[in-house]
Formats: sequence, C-alpha cells, structure tokens
Amino acid sequence: MPSIDLTGKVAVVTGSGRGLGLAYAHALAAVGACVVVNDIDEAVAEQAVKSITAAGGKAVAEVVPVGTTEAADRLVARAVREFGRLDILVTNAGILRDKVLWKMTDEDFDAVITTHLKGTFTCARAAAVRMREQGDGGSLILVGSPAGQRGNFGQTNYAAAKAGIAAMARTWSMELGRAGITVNAIVPVAATAMTETIPAFAPYVEAMRNGRPLPDFLRKGEGFGTPEDCAALVPFLASDAARGVTGQAIGIGGDKVALWSHPQEVRAAYADGGWTPDTLADAWATSVGAEPQTVGIPAPKLPEA
Repeated sequence: MPSIDLTGKVAVVTGSGRGLGLAYAHALAAVGACVVVNDIDEAVAEQAVKSITAAGGKAVAEVVPVGTTEAADRLVARAVREFGRLDILVTNAGILRDKVLWKMTDEDFDAVITTHLKGTFTCARAAAVRMREQGDGGSLILVGSPAGQRGNFGQTNYAAAKAGIAAMARTWSMELGRAGITVNAIVPVAATAMTETIPAFAPYVEAMRNGRPLPDFLRKGEGFGTPEDCAALVPFLASDAARGVTGQAIGIGGDKVALWSHPQEVRAAYADGGWTPDTLADAWATSVGAEPQTVGIPAPKLPEA
C-alpha cells in the first residue's frame, strides 16, 4: 500500500481546539493537508494553530460556534480563501448537557441537537456544495459515538444526535457517491473531557496523565486510549486508499479498530392474514421476541482487584 499523502488537500475540522478534534487536525497536517481549525475560544484555536505550525504543518483558525448556516459558510469560505479549495470535512464539534429524560429541559435538548446534529448538517451541506462545484470528489468524516449506536443513560439529546449523524452518513454516501465524495461516520473512544468522568475509567486516566501507560485490558479489551490513538482513521478515510470506503460507521480507540453493523432485521415471524394484538402476544416470546436486543454501552470489563 502507498503511504498516506494528503499534500495539496484542504480540511476543515470543527471543534478542533483541543481533545479529539485537535488530534484529528494534527494527524491531517502531519500527512500534508492544510487545516482550518475551529473552536469557540479564540485563544484555544490560536494555540492549536501554533502547535500544528510548530510541527511543520499549515493551519489557520476560524472562531465560530457551529450550528448555523452562516457558521458553516464561514468555515468553507475560510478554507477557500486561505488555501484555494476544500477536500475534507471533519464534523467533530460537540457539547454535553446530560440529564435523565424527566429533568432535561428544552434548552438542554436544543443546545446539543444544534451543535451536534444541525452543526453536522449545515457544515456537511456547505462542504458538499463546494466539493461538487470543484468536481474532484472529497471526504466527509462525521464524528459519532457509542451512545448513538447503543443509547446511554442520561444522554437523550447526545445519543439522539449521534444516532442521527450515523443515519446521515449512510444517506449522504448514496446522495454524494456520483460526485466522488465519500461519507463515513467514525465512532471514537478516548480519554477526553467527555469520558474522563466515567468512574471506572477515572483512576486509569489519572495514571495516564502521570505518565503511566493504559493497560492492555483497556487499550485492547475496551478499545480505550488517547485522542491520538483515534486520529489515524481520519487521514486514512480522507485518502485515496479509502476511495471505496463510504457509508460506514467505524469505531476506533486504543489498539482497536472495528466496523459497526447497520441496523437490520435480526428475526421475523409470519401470520397468514396478518397479526392481531392477541396473536402477537401469544407468539412474541417464542418467535420474534425470543432474543431481545440489548441496549446501552456495556460496562467496562475491569480486572478483579
């Protein structure tokens, strides 16, 4: 296989001032891409740009909260103005407003949906318009989450947004295929501000910050590592080596990479003339409902003390 080389390509990475987004931006710049860094904090964004340029990369900052059409248009316009084109979009920007259903406010719900789901939509739309005009294809890399694949307690808004992002990736892969634009969802798992509050992971994250490596049962068994461990997937998906990869949800973390399945029927039953409530009740436990699907992100399998 040829080495990954994105020289001459231009990327926008939303929410890339720190954490996973910064790791994605660094990974793209390291293989030659010019990067538009995005954050809502100007100082954070500028520091991210400095870290990329200090490593030999090319980057500029665009400070704007994603969600609106105006913000998306600004990001695409900045890429074109600074570097002449747009080839890669990574929709990483996100926030959390975790609460159980009966305590979640409209504001909690709307803020997360606006940033994650609408922000992905508006940025992808603006990028797709530009890429189709250029006529050279491109890559949309949408950031999902295990919560969107499986659900997660206290994350109605976040899980709904991330599930929608995976669905948009499948839809857009069909719509943009003729234009040579690949669309994939990535499902990263890493020690970030969003995951470090998980009690089972907390002591290991703290130890990692003190210079101790994460143990294999986390890196391999749980697919849990650093943001940098997740970053390689982004330049791969943006490269010619992944031209045939589209419409997929791909998990990465620690030492593990995995392909998520799409939702599909797992069992079926049939009744001549159709079903009634009574016949469904009689047949459920021994037919379609014999092996119900699980929900939620599985608890980490930690070694016994």
